[in-house]
Amino acid sequence: MSKVSSLSAAVEEIPDGASVMIGGFMGVGSPLRLIDELVRQGKRDLTVIANDTARPDFAIGKLIDAKAVFRLVASHIGLNPETQKQMIAGDIEVELVPQGTLAERIRAGGTGLGGVLTKTGVGTVVAEGKQTIDVDGDTYLLEKPLIAQFALIYAWRADYFGNLQYELTARNFNPPMAMAAGTVIAEAGEIVPVGVIPPDQVETVSVIVDTLVGRED
Repeated sequence: MSKVSSLSAAVEEIPDGASVMIGGFMGVGSPLRLIDELVRQGKRDLTVIANDTARPDFAIGKLIDAKAVFRLVASHIGLNPETQKQMIAGDIEVELVPQGTLAERIRAGGTGLGGVLTKTGVGTVVAEGKQTIDVDGDTYLLEKPLIAQFALIYAWRADYFGNLQYELTARNFNPPMAMAAGTVIAEAGEIVPVGVIPPDQVETVSVIVDTLVGRED
């Protein structure tokens, strides 16, 4: 069963220099209160694994604005000029990963696979320094799994055991990230009694959620 924690206590568990997966797609489905608390506590030198960095002064963009990120693994940064500026200046190390490959690398990390094979990026700069494997005459890149020390995810609602339910497209990267991190901190829009979420609508099970933060904090 997950523990229900205050916002500040949950974020205090995350040390400077930690690797953190953060759910969301341009801020939709991102744990906004957890991100704000990371900034408030002045966390530094984070490795952030996420789909994107949203935009300045919003969602993960706030971590970029605060210069809290040392390394970023993401599928795109095109809508955040501040991320681009810091990358060009050498203030942040950025690894750009095709979106489908990013999702599969996270899934591989969460399910214990040794990597995924993909044609995406073959013959481009994406393939530089990576192993290729031939299968039935076709060449694939071996993309290694992604894992993190922490996953910060957002759920539409949770029960007091820590079972999570997502809302429509806000689900996005949250479920696979919850599988691929050592410690999972979930921010919930609401926390309801056990049994309110129908079993077949539980999308992330409580056994992998370590800490639960609700709105009432």
